[in-house]
Amino acid sequence: MADNKTGSTLEITLKKSLIGRLESHQLTAKSLGLRKIGQTVVQPKNDATIGKIKKISYMLEVKE
Repeated sequence: MADNKTGSTLEITLKKSLIGRLESHQLTAKSLGLRKIGQTVVQPKNDATIGKIKKISYMLEVKE
């Protein structure tokens, strides 16, 4: 993504439970640092993070 600024971050909050989800979706959430509902993490805005967010977007709330 060419429009990313250096130092740009995203606040990612887990809004739905990981119980009963596909294992790959659970592992994606854990790779973002999310374990509990309501937990918020700050991640750098890059292609890898955006790809993870798109994969499990139905469980997340994202703010810039």
